[in-house]
Amino acid sequence: MARRVTRPALPDVLLVGRLSWGALLLLAPGRLLRPLGPVGGEAIVTLRVLGTRHLAQAALTSAWPTSRGFAAGATVDAVHALAALTLAAVDRRQRRAALANAAVATGWALLGATAARHRGEQ
Repeated sequence: MARRVTRPALPDVLLVGRLSWGALLLLAPGRLLRPLGPVGGEAIVTLRVLGTRHLAQAALTSAWPTSRGFAAGATVDAVHALAALTLAAVDRRQRRAALANAAVATGWALLGATAARHRGEQ
């Protein structure tokens, strides 16, 4: 008899991923920044604040795991991506890091929107 393998639902994977990403930003920001350019104090603080935001967003989404909760998180991520693109446009020194940040935030926004749609179908 074949075993039935159950896969975790996308919203659950998204929450675990966001918790992990937030912890990485909070605990090891320098490792993420090194490939993108100079690692300065401001950038380290910025990534730690961003990591804290991801942890808070994961906690809020976990407490409110509805379609609307995931959609709200996706909106926050989309606004973050737009802010990072704006920074890339106006600050040449931070362009590489800002573009990488925008790409990651866009990914989170797309995942959040997909999770919202998935929750809405359940």
